Amino acid sequence: MATAHTTLTAASPRRGDSGCSPTSEELLGRSALGDQQAFAMLYDRLAVPVLGTAVQVLRCEALAEEVTQEVMLEIWRKAAHFDPARGKVATWVRSIAQRRAIDRVRSEQAARAREGRADLLDLRRPYDDVSEAALSTEERGKVRQALSVLTELQRESILLAYFHGLTCQEVADRLGVALGTIKTRVRDGMIRLRGALGVVR
Repeated sequence: MATAHTTLTAASPRRGDSGCSPTSEELLGRSALGDQQAFAMLYDRLAVPVLGTAVQVLRCEALAEEVTQEVMLEIWRKAAHFDPARGKVATWVRSIAQRRAIDRVRSEQAARAREGRADLLDLRRPYDDVSEAALSTEERGKVRQALSVLTELQRESILLAYFHGLTCQEVADRLGVALGTIKTRVRDGMIRLRGALGVVR
């Protein structure tokens, strides 16, 4: 969007038939017909108010900037669906911005909640159970067979975390994967591994 906008704004602005600056409704109508120059003008007019709305909801300028780009892209894509009989362009755009910002808040909250649940998991006890079962019976072959039931990603994460002594953060750094993803892999993998070894929690 930023590249397209830079290209669009390089062109000289068009004026309305009366010689005055076109209204947002006129610009949106032209945008609906594929007029990129009109959309560039509309972008310049609406981007700051959209950013302000997003900042009010998100309280984070970086996230608000991302949401602003998403909103402006949605306006470009849905320009033809705007109905002037239902209100002004500014009101329509503000509603899109608020909805997008609220969706982002919910998404961020859900991500934090998932990470919180992962942090509460006791991942050391499954390791102790599995290692004790393996060492007490010295069934190395059984452990290898149990590991084979895991997905490659689960096996890789568990071997690094529990059999090589790395923390989940160190595993995430080594594999270039998000910490929350590693915790999920390890948790699910240990559940399957416990079941394969017949370990009862």
